[in-house]
Amino acid sequence: MTRLDDRRQPGSVAMAAVTPFSDLVFALETYRGRDRVIRTICYGCQLAGGILVARRQPRESSLGQSLLAVSAQLSHCRTVLRLFDDLAMVSYSCQYGLGNKEKDAAVRWLSIFNNVADQLYYPCEHMAWAADAEIIHANSNRWWTLSTSLWGFSLLLGIARSLRILLLLRKQQHTESSRDFFQKARAKMHKEVLTIIRNLADLANAIHWLPPGILWAGKFSPWFVGLMGSISSFIGIYLNYKGGSCKTV
Repeated sequence: MTRLDDRRQPGSVAMAAVTPFSDLVFALETYRGRDRVIRTICYGCQLAGGILVARRQPRESSLGQSLLAVSAQLSHCRTVLRLFDDLAMVSYSCQYGLGNKEKDAAVRWLSIFNNVADQLYYPCEHMAWAADAEIIHANSNRWWTLSTSLWGFSLLLGIARSLRILLLLRKQQHTESSRDFFQKARAKMHKEVLTIIRNLADLANAIHWLPPGILWAGKFSPWFVGLMGSISSFIGIYLNYKGGSCKTV
């Protein structure tokens, strides 16, 4: 990814020295890597802050409120940064197209609808942000509900896609006998299982943020939202690390 500031290039010196922080520095130099770090810290602060507030001890409660405030600011930071994600999503959707390279029709259509939901999510969130910032005169709650619903729908499609891939891999295991195939299939199945867990954790939070009356909407405590988000974030970091240059996430 192109560096945001070619004049300083802090990673060039750090990576040359290969310090214990080299991977972190490299991650922070990329947009996706930085977003993962911010997301993890955001949910980590919400988890820790929520626990401290729930304990109802004066000193701990004060620290907990501060951590929750940090979490809220980091969440807002990510919302603002996503204002620039639309073109990247359009590029990805165009590259995938109608998924002609997919061998399974179910996987192909689930992926297509997933891309459509993701593409629609961004402008809806942008409208909600603009309404909150009073840039436009609109009901931000409606736009937040719509964007969250699209996110939840995308997560459901992602879960269905991973389940379908797992089913296909299980079927192939009965017909393939090579050791190399079993190793690759096992790694792929491991990735899809983790992806399902990650999406389920995010889906739990997505439903929580919907209007009251829809399943468990509004019923999670801050620490539980932080826990679900932390689980999702750490799985995402792990999958990205394991994927390496293949860009698993």
